[in-house]
Amino acid sequence: MPAANTDPDALLIAVYEALSANRLKEAQAKADELVTIYPNFRLGHLIRGDLLMMHASAVRKFGATENAPVGKMTDLRDEAMARLNSLRKRPDLDLMPRSVLQLMGQQKTVLVVDAKNSRLYVYENQGEQLKLLSDYYISQGKFGTDKTREGDQKTPIGVYYITSHLAKSRLPDFYGAGALPINYPNEWDKANGRNGSGIWLHGTPSDSYSRPPLASDGCVVLTNQDLEKLFSSVQIGKTPVIISNHVEFIGKAKWQSERDAAIKMTNKWRHDAESTDLARLSTNYSKKFKSDSGDDLKAWLAKNRDTLASFSGQATKLRDVSLFRYPGQNEMIVGTFTQDIPIGKTIKSIRKRQYWSKEGSQWKIIYEANI
Repeated sequence: MPAANTDPDALLIAVYEALSANRLKEAQAKADELVTIYPNFRLGHLIRGDLLMMHASAVRKFGATENAPVGKMTDLRDEAMARLNSLRKRPDLDLMPRSVLQLMGQQKTVLVVDAKNSRLYVYENQGEQLKLLSDYYISQGKFGTDKTREGDQKTPIGVYYITSHLAKSRLPDFYGAGALPINYPNEWDKANGRNGSGIWLHGTPSDSYSRPPLASDGCVVLTNQDLEKLFSSVQIGKTPVIISNHVEFIGKAKWQSERDAAIKMTNKWRHDAESTDLARLSTNYSKKFKSDSGDDLKAWLAKNRDTLASFSGQATKLRDVSLFRYPGQNEMIVGTFTQDIPIGKTIKSIRKRQYWSKEGSQWKIIYEANI
């Protein structure tokens, strides 16, 4: 495993910094080091080729090699720009990803994918704070994001979870070091008619170090080296994967305010459910509400009348709560929690997921499912 100071992105930056300072020999040495450590890194070889040509004549464009396939050259240029831009614009460590409001205590990390910048960020759960641990270059679907159907070669936008770990030995070489499938389509996808399957985080074939930014059939693709690092950061069934077109980073004060508001919103729903007053509880729900079985609000409340009555005004508890702003939606929050309901001498536990949409100045539940 290469040392941290020989990370390919760090070496790329070193090459370009040396070039910008007109230190051609230093840039050449870094490029030589890059392809020695990563012999199947095609972008590294292209940059090294440009540098070798500079010793003999002026090079006025990236990838000056004659007679190179136009498509491949475009892919390599796109990868170079994606890598360099994301490294120059790394998120400030004092900023937080707006989409992640709260992780449950058992979730050690969250993966935040920024499709526009071809980057995956790994944040560590530190209770009421998040800490950026690492970030990796990624490829996405050939036709970008917002997957809606099988075979559209797009990467989905939303909140997902790692469902399993497929070892390298179980897969063709195409998937490289292995794969981490996610639960696309999730409840919200299905409720909105989105379909498809087989969306994974996976590696690259053994003859390729990386792939262009737009290259997969919808999966999120990392280098094998980065995927192997990622394996140690994820928990099967627990680690969230937030896939966005573009990740918004905000200050901690604003993030804390939005987090507190989401927690308050969820607790209001809990108190209204405890009241066993259906009219009061219904104020938390949108007129557009649908349940996982397709019921509208009136039918859903009628079906759940007996369950709500069993609360008998007793205090319930919400635990293992996670809250996320849902990517791709102007104002939507998805909350997942376990509700513990005292019934006599026993506790009835229900795992729920609620999708809240902002209607005017009010947050309303637009979809709810027991999971």
